[in-house]
Amino acid sequence: MSKVCELCGKTRGNGGCITRKGLAKKAGGIGMHVVKNVKRTFEVNLQNVKIVEDGTVKTVKMCTACIRTGNYTKA
Repeated sequence: MSKVCELCGKTRGNGGCITRKGLAKKAGGIGMHVVKNVKRTFEVNLQNVKIVEDGTVKTVKMCTACIRTGNYTKA
Protein backbone atom coordinates (compact mmCIF):
# COMPACT_ATOMS: atom_id res chain seq x y z
CA MET A 1 0.00 0.00 0.00
CA SER A 2 1.25 3.43 -0.94
CA LYS A 3 2.18 5.88 1.81
CA VAL A 4 1.78 8.99 -0.35
CA CYS A 5 -0.91 11.68 -0.19
CA GLU A 6 -2.71 11.72 -3.54
CA LEU A 7 -3.45 15.44 -3.34
CA CYS A 8 -0.12 17.02 -2.34
CA GLY A 9 2.33 14.11 -2.73
CA LYS A 10 3.55 14.22 0.87
CA THR A 11 5.65 11.18 1.85
CA ARG A 12 7.51 9.99 4.93
CA GLY A 13 10.23 12.16 6.42
CA ASN A 14 13.55 11.18 7.94
CA GLY A 15 14.94 12.31 11.25
CA GLY A 16 16.50 11.10 14.43
CA CYS A 17 16.26 10.88 18.18
CA ILE A 18 19.37 12.39 19.79
CA THR A 19 20.26 11.24 23.31
CA ARG A 20 22.33 13.72 25.31
CA LYS A 21 24.17 13.28 28.61
CA GLY A 22 25.78 15.73 31.00
CA LEU A 23 25.02 18.94 32.83
CA ALA A 24 24.16 22.03 30.77
CA LYS A 25 26.64 24.92 30.72
CA LYS A 26 24.10 27.35 32.15
CA ALA A 27 23.62 24.95 35.08
CA GLY A 28 27.34 24.92 35.84
CA GLY A 29 28.42 21.86 33.84
CA ILE A 30 30.71 21.41 30.85
CA GLY A 31 27.85 21.02 28.39
CA MET A 32 25.57 18.36 26.97
CA HIS A 33 27.32 15.64 24.94
CA VAL A 34 25.68 13.47 22.29
CA VAL A 35 25.70 9.82 23.39
CA LYS A 36 23.47 8.18 20.79
CA ASN A 37 21.77 9.19 17.53
CA VAL A 38 19.00 6.80 16.44
CA LYS A 39 17.65 7.20 12.92
CA ARG A 40 13.87 7.00 12.48
CA THR A 41 11.12 7.89 10.02
CA PHE A 42 8.13 10.17 10.47
CA GLU A 43 5.12 8.62 8.73
CA VAL A 44 2.39 10.68 7.08
CA ASN A 45 -1.05 10.65 8.75
CA LEU A 46 -3.08 9.28 5.82
CA GLN A 47 -6.84 8.77 5.87
CA ASN A 48 -9.15 7.17 3.32
CA VAL A 49 -11.58 9.83 2.03
CA LYS A 50 -14.36 9.53 -0.54
CA ILE A 51 -14.32 12.50 -2.90
CA VAL A 52 -16.11 13.48 -6.10
CA GLU A 53 -13.71 13.83 -9.01
CA ASP A 54 -14.93 14.46 -12.58
CA GLY A 55 -18.47 13.45 -11.57
CA THR A 56 -17.44 10.07 -10.14
CA VAL A 57 -17.00 9.01 -6.52
CA LYS A 58 -13.46 7.94 -5.76
CA THR A 59 -11.69 6.77 -2.59
CA VAL A 60 -8.28 8.39 -2.16
CA LYS A 61 -5.63 8.54 0.52
CA MET A 62 -5.19 12.08 1.82
CA CYS A 63 -3.03 13.50 4.58
CA THR A 64 -4.83 15.30 7.38
CA ALA A 65 -3.29 18.62 6.35
CA CYS A 66 -5.03 18.37 2.96
CA ILE A 67 -8.29 17.26 4.58
CA ARG A 68 -8.29 20.41 6.76
CA THR A 69 -7.82 22.70 3.71
CA GLY A 70 -11.13 21.54 2.17
CA ASN A 71 -9.89 21.88 -1.46
CA TYR A 72 -12.04 18.94 -2.56
CA THR A 73 -15.70 17.87 -2.71
CA LYS A 74 -16.75 15.17 -0.24
CA ALA A 75 -18.93 12.37 -1.55
